[in-house]
Amino acid sequence: MAKDYYGILGVSRDASDNDIKKAYRKLARKYHPDVNDTPEAAEKFSEISIAQEVLLDPQKRSIVDRGGDPMSQGGGQSSAAYGGGFGDIFEAFFGGGGSGRGPISRVQRGNDALLRTSITLEEAYTGVKHEITIDTAIVCDVCEGSGSESHAKPITCDHCGGAGEIQQVQRSFLGNVMTTATCPKCRGFGDLIPDPCHKCDGAGRVKARRTTSVQIPAGIANGMRVRMSGQGEVGHGGGPAGDLFVEVSIKRHLIFEREDNNLHLTVSVPMVDAALGSTFEVAGLDGQPVVFTIPAGTQPAERLIVPEKGMPRLRSEGHGDMIAHIDIVIPRELDEKSRKILESLREHRDDRSGVHSGEEEESLFSRLRNRFWK
Repeated sequence: MAKDYYGILGVSRDASDNDIKKAYRKLARKYHPDVNDTPEAAEKFSEISIAQEVLLDPQKRSIVDRGGDPMSQGGGQSSAAYGGGFGDIFEAFFGGGGSGRGPISRVQRGNDALLRTSITLEEAYTGVKHEITIDTAIVCDVCEGSGSESHAKPITCDHCGGAGEIQQVQRSFLGNVMTTATCPKCRGFGDLIPDPCHKCDGAGRVKARRTTSVQIPAGIANGMRVRMSGQGEVGHGGGPAGDLFVEVSIKRHLIFEREDNNLHLTVSVPMVDAALGSTFEVAGLDGQPVVFTIPAGTQPAERLIVPEKGMPRLRSEGHGDMIAHIDIVIPRELDEKSRKILESLREHRDDRSGVHSGEEEESLFSRLRNRFWK
């Protein structure tokens, strides 16, 4: 049964390309591996990615609208596309001239292939060309896809007369019942190769391992796929190759956490620097220093943002931001000199610990309530 690609994205069959992209982005925010690392989410994200690709490709969408599945084996024709309705079943059983499907073409489109590769966050930042090795089907080098040792043309099957199927009449209490089945001699092709190739046994293709290069674009996110048109399996009879999809997994980074196109990091700041102000540098993913300024009086858990120093936007202009989360470090032990300095500061400022009153400042409970019960 063909997949319901419209249903996967939750759009109508007359949805525009913009509607499809909008539905994909909405679901991607929910199931993207960066925000949801469950196996179910990974499977769902893969499913919606393929659905978007199919529906944004006019040729593949046309196959879907005709009841087929362009991502299935053999080019995506469903049984409905062969006219397999009730009328055909009635005729097949009660003698209406057979199913009318005709012989299967020897030349078929090959299957799509999927490979996975891992890259570093630095490589995702700059883009990278990766060498990949794939076990796939290629055109037979002996028969050059013809399936014949001598490159002879196929001859009509003498068992089914070229129909690719045979019919048999059986008697039953309903009368004569006609059944239709694939021809066992030609396997539905309607013709025979007189001298099958010794290497591919008439298939026109053989299994092989080959190496190719994939260009991974800058800004790619974890779980995204790069499509390489015509780099999948060669089809039966030397037919056109399917596509190769390379799914990218990005390794965890020691410093940065990625969120969309933003890069987050946690910075330990001594309490003196937080009180007086300071600066610090971080090496960006391109190796260039990024300077953060700590304003005087910076509080715990505050964020410092440097615009346009995050990940590049995929196939677009600009970058995300680099965001530093401040973790203020309080010393656990003090030497005598440091203790006297801090005691002198306390006496000078006359700061005291205590419970916040509702009149002086909004209570912790109120702040939490306003944050979570809006």
